[in-house]
Amino acid sequence: MKYTTLGRKSGLRVSELALGTGNFGTGWGHGAEPAEAKKIFDLYASAGGNFIDTANVYQSGQSEQLLGDLIAADRDHFVLATKYTNGTDSNARVSEKGNSRKNMMRAVEESLKRLKTDHIDLYWAHISDGMTPMDEILRGFDDLVSAGKILHAGLSNFPAWRIARADLLAEMRGWAPIVAIQTEYSLAERSAERELLPMAEALGLAITTWSPLGGGFLTGKYREKTSETRLEKLGMLVHTETTEKDTLLINTLFEVAKETDATATHIAVAWLMHQASQSSTVLIPILGSRTAEQLNATLGALDVTLDTNQIARLEAASQVSMGVPHQQIGASVKNLAPGIRLSHWNKLKP
Repeated sequence: MKYTTLGRKSGLRVSELALGTGNFGTGWGHGAEPAEAKKIFDLYASAGGNFIDTANVYQSGQSEQLLGDLIAADRDHFVLATKYTNGTDSNARVSEKGNSRKNMMRAVEESLKRLKTDHIDLYWAHISDGMTPMDEILRGFDDLVSAGKILHAGLSNFPAWRIARADLLAEMRGWAPIVAIQTEYSLAERSAERELLPMAEALGLAITTWSPLGGGFLTGKYREKTSETRLEKLGMLVHTETTEKDTLLINTLFEVAKETDATATHIAVAWLMHQASQSSTVLIPILGSRTAEQLNATLGALDVTLDTNQIARLEAASQVSMGVPHQQIGASVKNLAPGIRLSHWNKLKP
């Protein structure tokens, strides 16, 4: 596995694929038992991975607890990221949720205990609560960095305008910078290309992307009716084959997989890695496998190379409308600067 720094605003060295541990534990009724979680972790580490992503809410705190034991023997090697915003369970009270400073300070102490560590390498606000001022979140992050409890801060599932404001506020006030964003991004969900990805490229923020397989949708497994899938057991954060476009995308994935002697899973992740290679900043897919077998199958994407024709077919089958004003801007840019490569704008379809 290759390594890079986490964007242009940090020197944090991370592997090109991150391990998502939302499936570590069974607190949600669907996930990996401790023994299976260890197999997943060991397999990822043996492949050279060092970037671990979790959250206080994952499996009602079990994910952090399991990771605390798994990383204990080699804590400094692993780059550990966790999140706050949500409470650890459905019984969390009003002051135990949201992006407020009060919740942040409470949550970070609880995460440090579960993770059995004295610092968190990357601390995310998990999702925008729509009400906490950005300067409150940023000042809280800055205080935690000054105290050595976190090393870097990021924003997960925030709208682009709030992230851009946060970036500027931190710079102007000399606070710890936001170094990365996290968002859903895959062949099944490309709307991040409208605002989030070009913003991150412009500001030098790393991009970590969750659900690279659309919750299992891009593997094609939901065409087979079983009761052990995420769709049936967990029933959230899953794309399904409900439109002609969905069917075209899955069919195209299988066609390209056959041509490359790979699987649909390999192709979906290989496409993300191609996107990473084309970006001027760092883009890191987060692999959220529930079994070691699934992770092993996914890591095969490291050996897959897609040609220009295959990339074009995949992108045509998954294309999203860029909407207003992006389509108009894209058309204008192409007229005003013909032949000039302008990164994001070259992708826009007028």
